[in-house]
Amino acid sequence: MKSKVAAMIMLVILAAMVVSPNRSTAQEMVPSYLRDRGTGMPLSQFGTYVEKGELKFYPFYEYYYDNDIEYKPAELGYGLNEDYRGRYRANEGLIFLGYGITEKLAVEFEMATISARLDKSPSDPSRVPQRIEESGLGDVEGQLRYRWNRESASQPEYFTYFETVFPTGKKNSLIGTSDWEFKLGSGLVKGLRWGTITLRAAVDYSAAEKAAGPGEFALEYLRKVSESFRVFIMVEGTEDEIFLVPEMQWVFSRCVRLKANNGFGITSKATDFAPEIGIMFSIQ
Repeated sequence: MKSKVAAMIMLVILAAMVVSPNRSTAQEMVPSYLRDRGTGMPLSQFGTYVEKGELKFYPFYEYYYDNDIEYKPAELGYGLNEDYRGRYRANEGLIFLGYGITEKLAVEFEMATISARLDKSPSDPSRVPQRIEESGLGDVEGQLRYRWNRESASQPEYFTYFETVFPTGKKNSLIGTSDWEFKLGSGLVKGLRWGTITLRAAVDYSAAEKAAGPGEFALEYLRKVSESFRVFIMVEGTEDEIFLVPEMQWVFSRCVRLKANNGFGITSKATDFAPEIGIMFSIQ
């Protein structure tokens, strides 16, 4: 698995190197409040916006490092329904596709392959093995996103998204999702003199638990520092897992950019570190 991930990283980096920069020195004629993001509608990928008829293709790699991940032996098929803290490591290779169907409607698809390892807690008395290792297909999900209006000098842009996570994993597995999951969220975007702010929140439904509840929430900041560099910072979380995610984006051309970020767990139940790197291609 690690060799496949390394090969994917090398492939996307080489692809970026052979693409001609072809940058325009002229500033795009957009209002100042659209300076950071342009006229596109927001996608789920950080600091990413899509135009009508544009395809976003993003192969990327993510690593998970967590020394106190919370787990229940019962969720792994070993009976005991109590919380313990173990050590978790995972390597994940992902492919993301986003397409602007109209100026107001976009669709997304994302799938992952993952290699994960869990070392059980020393205080866990259950029959959970000292180490569980699994690899294979990870989460597979899709989104529909709708923009209600275009941002103006005085009014934010409002959007809604609906996400489906498909049941691709086995029950009691360390990887993948074993049953349907749904998410419905809304947000707003507003460009200011000092950057672009996005606020969003969602509710989740799990078919396995037959329950709905509060989902993710986030406060995002995007700043176009220059024609070739953008900075993104986000605080994202759920009820008891909150992350700080800084990201840097290097723009090689209109159709290629390098994205690199790291998720830092702010609360104890959040993953300690989750670095990500990939190359995003835009085809129009």
